[in-house]
Amino acid sequence: MQTLLWNSLDPSEQQNALARPTQTVQDSLTEQVQAIKKAVLTDGDKALFDFAKRFDNTELTALQVAQADIDKASEQVSDTLKSAIQTAYNNIHAFHTAQIPTPIDTQTMTGVRCQVITRPIDSVGLYIPSGTAPLFSTVLMLAIPAKIAGCRQIVLCSPAPISNETLYTAKLCGIDTVYAIGGAGAVFAMACGTDSVTKVDKIFGPGNAYVTEAKRQVLADGVAIDMPAGPSEVLVIADEFANPAFVASDLLSQAEHGADSQVILVTPSQALADKVSGEIDRQLALLSRADTARLALAKSRIIIADDLAQCIDISNIYAPEHLIINTQNPRACLDDITHAGSVFLGAYSPESMGDYASGTNHVLPTYGFARTQSSLGLADFYKRMTVQELDKSGFLALAPTVEAMAQAEQLDAHKLAVTVRVDEINS
Repeated sequence: MQTLLWNSLDPSEQQNALARPTQTVQDSLTEQVQAIKKAVLTDGDKALFDFAKRFDNTELTALQVAQADIDKASEQVSDTLKSAIQTAYNNIHAFHTAQIPTPIDTQTMTGVRCQVITRPIDSVGLYIPSGTAPLFSTVLMLAIPAKIAGCRQIVLCSPAPISNETLYTAKLCGIDTVYAIGGAGAVFAMACGTDSVTKVDKIFGPGNAYVTEAKRQVLADGVAIDMPAGPSEVLVIADEFANPAFVASDLLSQAEHGADSQVILVTPSQALADKVSGEIDRQLALLSRADTARLALAKSRIIIADDLAQCIDISNIYAPEHLIINTQNPRACLDDITHAGSVFLGAYSPESMGDYASGTNHVLPTYGFARTQSSLGLADFYKRMTVQELDKSGFLALAPTVEAMAQAEQLDAHKLAVTVRVDEINS
């Protein structure tokens, strides 16, 4: 990892220090994903079979996974892992159940009743990334809130061959429509529908740069998505009191996700930075995915700041997907954090806990979208409707206000819709 002194950089260099690596190839990526979109729109299922062979090295005989295959795969998962998944399920279910919205029903003035009511999104598609590792935990993060919200139709896509763990977790969550398709092709299939794949109203789930670009394109076509969620990233704020081994392990836990991941350490302590660098080298030797982690580390940074206040400023500029605050008093920093997908406070809150089992959702905005986007939650599987109901007294009391405003905006029919009622009441 390259080490940089923040105050020695000019504004342009500071901007480059916090640039995401995938943002530098956006034009080429857009064209490649557009070609995948065209193939799915033109050839439907045939394109999806071709992509499975081309990208996943798998010859499929069907796109949908048979229930018998889901049951068989579930039997191959160890009891130990099933128990762990159940614990994670319970925590995630509890946290998202706590998010069930409270009905809003109020009188804004006498005789004028206003409400907010929620309804589940009817049909949702869940994308579960796989790549070089089966991310079955993402099934929990997406399927549990979809079920709690009451979405009528839930379909799941994951690259072939789908792992036993992913299929078991889908079964545990009550998802029985599973397609063995991945990447940008899966996104376009769910957005547009094919002979085999059900069209959905909204697409959820993280993925690599191709998946994120595909989601961007279907959003432009009018299909809803949860958020721009692409290659994983973490920023760690650590002071001189932090354990270097803890910090290094947190950086590596994100670096091993993929070559396009990015990790950043921001610290006011040069001594800690040096120790963390040494720990990274030591811990890399322990990792089965060390080669992947090294590729991510090559695009990552250690930034030396003046003090913790400047560390927080840098973090807010970057707006990380994951923010770990490993300082002597981490909660004291929280009020000043304005942009982050999910925050982990203290030495014993590694990002791994949120990835799997603490209860919070690990589907988070990347690429700096944490400036405007939130972590995934139950609300994302609902849509809100407002309701208003005026009785005669409330209508008469509010009528002069609406007539005056409509007249000022020169919307005569708006005014007339009120006036005809006033005249009828007064006649």
